Amino acid sequence: MISTRIPQLGAGLGYRGALHEDILASQADIDWLEVITDQFLPLTGERREELDLLSGSFRCVPHGLELSIGSSGPLDERYLGQVCAVADAVDAPWISDHLCFTEGDGIRLGHLTPLPWTQDVADAVARKARHVQASAGRPFLLENITNGFTFGSEMTEAQFICAVLDRSGCSLLLDVNNLYTNSVNYHFDPYEFLDSIPLDRVLQMHIAGGHWDEDVLEDGHDSPVPEPVWDLAEYVIGRADVRGVLLERDAAYPDDFHDLLAELGRARQMLGPAASWASDARCLPILSR
Repeated sequence: MISTRIPQLGAGLGYRGALHEDILASQADIDWLEVITDQFLPLTGERREELDLLSGSFRCVPHGLELSIGSSGPLDERYLGQVCAVADAVDAPWISDHLCFTEGDGIRLGHLTPLPWTQDVADAVARKARHVQASAGRPFLLENITNGFTFGSEMTEAQFICAVLDRSGCSLLLDVNNLYTNSVNYHFDPYEFLDSIPLDRVLQMHIAGGHWDEDVLEDGHDSPVPEPVWDLAEYVIGRADVRGVLLERDAAYPDDFHDLLAELGRARQMLGPAASWASDARCLPILSR
C-alpha cells in the first residue's frame, strides 16, 4: 500500500529548453514545472546538474513518454528504474505517462499509439500500472491521448479509462485538449465523456492549443489554449479536486513570454485561492490498491 499526501501545486508550465531563461526569470509567476522524464535519462552529468537547477527553483513533476504501458510484452524494468530515480531526485509528488503503447517487438514507434479498448487490455495495463506505482512509491497517473485512429473495440474510450483506473488504483492525468481534439475529429460530446469517467480520480490536467491540418485538428501544442478547452477545464475543476493544471507549449512560442504567463494566471484563477504550491495545507490522502 502506498500512502502519501498530495499537495496543491497550482498552475504549472511544461519545461522546454527553448524557454529556459524565461522560466528561470519567472519563478514568481510559475507555480511548478512538469519535466519530460526522458530528457534526463540517464540521470548523470549535465542532465543531473540541469535537473538539480530546476528542482532547486521549482517544484518538479516528471512526465514520461516511453513507458509503453500498453505494449503486449513486459515493462522495461531498467527504464522504470531510471524513471524512479528521476522522481526521487526531485521528490516528485507523483509521476505520469500515457495510456498507450510506444514500442512493439522491440521497435520504438516514436509515437503515442492508441490501444484496443478491451477488457483484456485493461486488465494487462492495470497490472503494469500497479507495479509502476509500487516501484515508484508514489502515485502514478495515466494520461488520455489524442487518437490518430481507433480500433474496432468492445468498449468506449471512457469505459476503458474507467476499467483501467478501477483495476489499477491509479489516478488520471486528464488532458482536456486531447479530449477536445478527439471530440472534434470523431464528432462526440466531450461533456458526456467527462460525465462518464470518475472525475474524482483526476489529480492533474493538461491544457494546450493545436492547429488545423486540412480537415483534421492536430494536437500541436503550438498555439494559445482555445476557449473550448478553457471551458472544459473549468467544468472539470468545478467537479474534481484537481491538484495541478499544466500548460503545454512545444512550438511556435510567442514573442512575448508574458503571453504564456497570462495563460498560467488564468489557470491559477480557475483553481482558486488554494492554488499555491508553496502551501501544502490542503492535502489529499491517496491509497493504492
